[in-house]
Amino acid sequence: MSSQALDRSLIRPLHLFDGMLDEELDDVLSTAGSRRYAIGETLFEQGQRADKFYLLLHGRLRVTQVTPQGQQVVMQMINPGDMCGIAKALQRPDYPGTATAAADSISLYWPTQDWTPILSKHPVFAVNAMQTIGQRLQEAQARVREMSTEAAERRIAHSVLRLAGQSGRQEPEGIRIDFPISKQDIAEMTGTTLHTVSRVLTAWEDLGIVDGGRQKLLVKDPHRLLLIAEGETVGPSR
Repeated sequence: MSSQALDRSLIRPLHLFDGMLDEELDDVLSTAGSRRYAIGETLFEQGQRADKFYLLLHGRLRVTQVTPQGQQVVMQMINPGDMCGIAKALQRPDYPGTATAAADSISLYWPTQDWTPILSKHPVFAVNAMQTIGQRLQEAQARVREMSTEAAERRIAHSVLRLAGQSGRQEPEGIRIDFPISKQDIAEMTGTTLHTVSRVLTAWEDLGIVDGGRQKLLVKDPHRLLLIAEGETVGPSR
């Protein structure tokens, strides 16, 4: 599917294109391609030459990185409207992580050599892109702080709250994280073990805070989860 086949009305609401005129948007899209990715399919791999950058339109992507010690870490979950693979902005020739579709996904992509010309030609796009990168940096700093100073349960609570905030769908019973998220994913996001995540989620299920069925985690009581993230002791609901 080419970018020309995309309805402009599907693209315009994305933050990356805020404030752009139709002709500017068309110019940016003129060199873009688009592709569907089945769940589990890889967009790019860690260490691969960065020949494209991406903008997710639909679905979810999981970006992982293998450390020098051989440990796999989930660096980020990519949501619709987010960019990824922007190695050029990091001044590096290769991808620092591996991006895999966590759900059936559709992404735009551009050749990496288009990054600098697009930013130079379209200042509004450049500002929006830098804001997105800045938000990602703030989130990464928060995660480093949490992993350096907080106990595992608080880290897991922060991670689940972020997922609910970014990818949550309101239901009568609570907020459903609307793509499959495994306990192993949460362990790799929080720098802890699968055993610890399983123990914590089981305890939260017993307290009526979450429901982990069908891999699509349901946050039933976000307020009590927030209290846990802030270091409070939480008992059964009344």
